[in-house]
Amino acid sequence: MAEYLKMESWGDLETMVNKLLSYRNKGVLVYTNFNDTTLYSDTVTMDNAYLKVTGKTKAEFDKAQQDWRDNYDREEREFKEQIPKLTEEWKKKGREILTEDKWNYWDEIVPTRLDDLYHGMELGNCLDIVKILNNGGSLEEAKQEMEKQGHSGMSWGLVRLMVKEFCERGEEFAEYIK
Repeated sequence: MAEYLKMESWGDLETMVNKLLSYRNKGVLVYTNFNDTTLYSDTVTMDNAYLKVTGKTKAEFDKAQQDWRDNYDREEREFKEQIPKLTEEWKKKGREILTEDKWNYWDEIVPTRLDDLYHGMELGNCLDIVKILNNGGSLEEAKQEMEKQGHSGMSWGLVRLMVKEFCERGEEFAEYIK
């Protein structure tokens, strides 16, 4: 059996296959492990590597990626077109839950929150917690609501700060969940 040298895996799959192919062209036998799949310089092709790793040929993989990007771009455009309508809806929801002294600032931040990474998800999360606290709910109930919302570290911090800003008990809540 031939002796293969191990090549460290780095970069994306296409880069790795091209590197293996360059070794083959030099007559050097190497292998690498990419996402728990072993690829050999003397047998690798772009399509068989993609099939082993992704279950799709390179062309199928590229098409799926392009379709995903096109769909994402379309959804983003459609969402952005809805921002003016959603802004009015979120302003109205804020008035149902927040105290009147918070309305102007709420109105100011709604369009910004809608146009961010989370598409305004944190607006509803904030209002759900403020509603609990404004209706005499305990800090623990509000914390449990926040925990069930499924936040990342960034969104957790954002909602925590929003509750702190928009709720009379916000400062107390922000300290409680720190």
